[in-house]
Amino acid sequence: MTDVSVPANPPFRLSMLIHDRRYRSLTFQVIVFILVMALFWWLINNTLQNLALLGKSFDFGFLFQRAGYDIPQTPIPYTADDTHLRAAVVGLLNTLIVAVLGCISATILGVIVGVARLSKNWLFARLMTVFVEIFRNMPLLLWILIVFAIFTEILPPPNAYRGEDPAWSMILFDNVALTNRYTSIPTLGMTNDPGSLDLGARITFNWATIAFVVALLGGWFARRAIRSRAQAVQDRTGDRPATWWKTLAVMVLPSLFLIWYFGLHLVPPSLQGFNFSGGLNVANGLVALWLALTLYTAAFIAEIVRAGILAVSRGQSEAAFALGLRPNRTMSLVILPQALRVIIPPLISQYLNLTKNSSLAIAVGYMDLRGTLGGTTLNQTGRELEAIVLMMLTYLALSLIISAGMNVFNASVKLKER
Repeated sequence: MTDVSVPANPPFRLSMLIHDRRYRSLTFQVIVFILVMALFWWLINNTLQNLALLGKSFDFGFLFQRAGYDIPQTPIPYTADDTHLRAAVVGLLNTLIVAVLGCISATILGVIVGVARLSKNWLFARLMTVFVEIFRNMPLLLWILIVFAIFTEILPPPNAYRGEDPAWSMILFDNVALTNRYTSIPTLGMTNDPGSLDLGARITFNWATIAFVVALLGGWFARRAIRSRAQAVQDRTGDRPATWWKTLAVMVLPSLFLIWYFGLHLVPPSLQGFNFSGGLNVANGLVALWLALTLYTAAFIAEIVRAGILAVSRGQSEAAFALGLRPNRTMSLVILPQALRVIIPPLISQYLNLTKNSSLAIAVGYMDLRGTLGGTTLNQTGRELEAIVLMMLTYLALSLIISAGMNVFNASVKLKER
């Protein structure tokens, strides 16, 4: 009898790239990739040719030219004699400051409002609903301008705090002064200053700051070791030893010792002449932008938190109540840990939106990346294409870093399947 069976691995033929399902998808992907790359090459080449016709070139040498403009709020030393590159770095740091502060405060407020919306107190829940609906249904730019107008039109000038019976008084135990130009807050002072580490380019780090970072990192690793040891004991004996006091000791005691050793204390602002000195004068543009971003983003986070909590089965809370847990302990120990798996993915989008929305800082005169590289530097140098490309790449890098970090955290809290 003749064997007519088809061989398991027939010889490769070019026609298989189209007719064989094992190769067809790869073939189409390669074709699409080549077409997309060709389109990008055509766009780039066409742009360079048009620039050449206009007598322009595509280079980034302007970054090393003298900037020639001042920046009100500078987290690192900067003068008008510095380069456009340093001005862009200052703008990037200002963007990171408002983004980090906004993400932290919006998360805290959003969680509180989201949980409060599920309160059994009808009036309290309705008030939180009004907060959410008002802030998320109006444009962010409008909220930024409203908050900034409140700071500049309602708050007094610094001289209103002068005299034995001033028209305005400082708040928070006479540590914070609100004015129509800036908000003056206390700074940290040291009676035993250990000096600074000079990294060049006028970038320095105080040795006390380095010591606190090392202490916090050491405490974090020690905490993980304590928890791992406690877990090993529980797996071996079934009884988990108390670890809270050890964790508290390794996390808090080193910092308390450093506070005592360096003599850290608050230096409150005081009115000297026409302005406050001694503290830190934060521009109202930063405060208004941070507050508006916080309120606006918190409204969206509140809805995400509420949806995540409602996604947890009601039987989970009923089981917790049956075990004798109080409502607040049930929320913190049972409901929220399970709701995090639903909350974190959309929360990443809100963090990305907040970071990108910080570019609206130009509306209140806060010099972030958009105000420095995409504003004054662009206008002075005429390098609009290079400045826009750098801004796009910077915001893309920030978004990818935030997304990657939150994805790692999401992987650590998601449900582990066997």
